Amino acid sequence: MAEAMDAVFVYGTLKPGEAYYERYCQPHATAAIPAQVQGRLYRLPQGYPALAPGKSWVQGILLTLANGTDLSAIDAFEGYDPAQSPHQNEYQRLAWPILSLTDQCLGQAWVYVMADSRVARYGGILIPQGYWSRTLWPSIRP
Repeated sequence: MAEAMDAVFVYGTLKPGEAYYERYCQPHATAAIPAQVQGRLYRLPQGYPALAPGKSWVQGILLTLANGTDLSAIDAFEGYDPAQSPHQNEYQRLAWPILSLTDQCLGQAWVYVMADSRVARYGGILIPQGYWSRTLWPSIRP
């Protein structure tokens, strides 16, 4: 099982095959497995998705990271600074329970979560199926 210190759940542009995986995640990822978390997924007009708290299921990838991986580059990309108050950050990096696609507990991992108020301010559109891909919607470019 993955622990919060060595894993991150990605659901958008940081997934393998998406715009920013190679730059930010691939150098540190030692494993990548399909997974899911509870929440609500939105596509934003800015070209990337946002995960907000909720009771639906969001599909993504659980990345196991090499020991000692520094998340500061990913944090900066996600607009998260642990020294700032939550309302100053675009996302919050939280430890959340992760499940396999067959509902097996995979432990906890870091997940970047956006507050409902910020999703609304950005004009987020709910993705009922809980899956985002740049092949389905326009995406930001690296």
